[in-house]
Amino acid sequence: MTAGDVAEIVRLLEESEFDELHIEQDGLKLTLKRGSAPRGKGGDAATAPGAPPAPTVADGPAGAGRKPRGEPPATAAAGVVQVTAPFVGIFHRAPKPGAPPYIEVGSEVQEDTIIGIIEVMKLMNAVRAEARGTVVEILVADGAVVEYGQALVRISRGAQRG
Repeated sequence: MTAGDVAEIVRLLEESEFDELHIEQDGLKLTLKRGSAPRGKGGDAATAPGAPPAPTVADGPAGAGRKPRGEPPATAAAGVVQVTAPFVGIFHRAPKPGAPPYIEVGSEVQEDTIIGIIEVMKLMNAVRAEARGTVVEILVADGAVVEYGQALVRISRGAQRG
């Protein structure tokens, strides 16, 4: 693991709601804790002097099951909800290259319908609609890098049939 890898992990974790991360790879042990002070000699959470507290992740795949703080914001049109990215990564509209996308404009979705996946450090994380309705707009291209809280899809709650 290089210093660049660690910097990328810290950058990704700054966007999460997790409090702690433990990584073991090739004999290297890395522990990051949100808001913890460096311990120096003999400690297991030392950081560079003057470095901001490192955010961290708990067990589970990169942010799985975590949502951005607060509810998805409603847009100017009444009954339209934006589904936002729960973490930073690469957005994929389909389960694999060449496969049909999970949703299209006009697709009817339930709260648990997968609308796409976000790839974070080679882990694929499903993003769910979190609202029942009809997809009225897809805001992100397949393969685009998305930021935490970025709007991905707009769903009209009133347009669903049935």
